[in-house]
Amino acid sequence: MSDLSVSLPVSLPAIRSHGGRLSLGLSGHVGRFLLGMGGLGILLAVWWLFTGPLAGAGSFSRRFAPGLALTSLIEMGWHGDLLTHVWLSLKRVLVGLAVALAVGVPLGLAVGSVRVVEAATSPVFQFLRMISPLSWMPVAVMVLGVGDAPIYFLLSFAAVWPILLSTADGVKQLDRRWLLLAQSLAATRWETLTRIVLPGVLAPILTGVRLAIGILWIVLVPAEMLGVAGGLGYLVLDTRDRMAYGELTAVVLVIGLLGFLLDAIARLLYRMRAHG
Repeated sequence: MSDLSVSLPVSLPAIRSHGGRLSLGLSGHVGRFLLGMGGLGILLAVWWLFTGPLAGAGSFSRRFAPGLALTSLIEMGWHGDLLTHVWLSLKRVLVGLAVALAVGVPLGLAVGSVRVVEAATSPVFQFLRMISPLSWMPVAVMVLGVGDAPIYFLLSFAAVWPILLSTADGVKQLDRRWLLLAQSLAATRWETLTRIVLPGVLAPILTGVRLAIGILWIVLVPAEMLGVAGGLGYLVLDTRDRMAYGELTAVVLVIGLLGFLLDAIARLLYRMRAHG
C-alpha cells in the first residue's frame, strides 16, 4: 500500500490548549498584537464591503464608506475644530471621574469596613445603581440648568457605583492579619488607612475606575445632547442635522478610538500596580 502521508512545505503554527481554550502558537505581545490587528482588518473589510461593493450604485449606505470617513476626519482635524470638541469631552469625563472617585472611594471604605454602614446603605445604593443615569436627564436640566453642570452630574452618577462597590469589595478582601499588626504596633487610624488599607485596595479601585470609564464614555454622548455647544455628542447631532454623513462617521470613529485609548490607559495602570 502506498504511503498517503503528505509533507506540507510550510509549517503551520502549533495549536495548543490553555484552560480549555485553543490558541495558535503565537507567543507574547507580538502574537496578541498581530491577532488584534487581524480582527480590526476583518472589521474594516466588512465595513468596506457593505458600504462599497455590496451596496447599490445609489445606496444611502455609500455615504458611510471608510474612504469618505477618513477624508472627513482629516479635513475636520486640519481645518475644523475637532480637537476642541475632543478636549471638551475629555474634560467632562475627567471631571466626572474625579467627582466619582472623591465620593465613591470614601463611601466604599466605609461600606467595606463598617457592617452597620453596609447594612444601612446597601439597599439604597443597589436601588440607585439600577436607575439609568440617562433617566435623570430631565431632572438634571430642570435643577442645574443647561450647560456643563447637568453633564457633570450625570457622568458622576454613572461612574460612582463601580468605584464604590469595587472599593468596598477590596476592603472586605484585605488580609486581617495586617490590620491586627497595625493595632499591635499602636498605629493610628490615619496611619492604618494610608499605609495598609489604601495600598491594599488600590488594585480594586483601579478595576472600578476601568469599569467607570467604560460607563462614562457611553453616557457622555447622549449627555452632551443637553444643549451644550461643544463636545463629541454635540458634534454627532450637528453632523446629522447638516446631513454630513462622512463627518458623522468620522466622529463615531473618534469616539471609539478615544474610548479604546482610555481603557488601555486604565489597563496599563492596573498592570503597573499588579506588578509593582
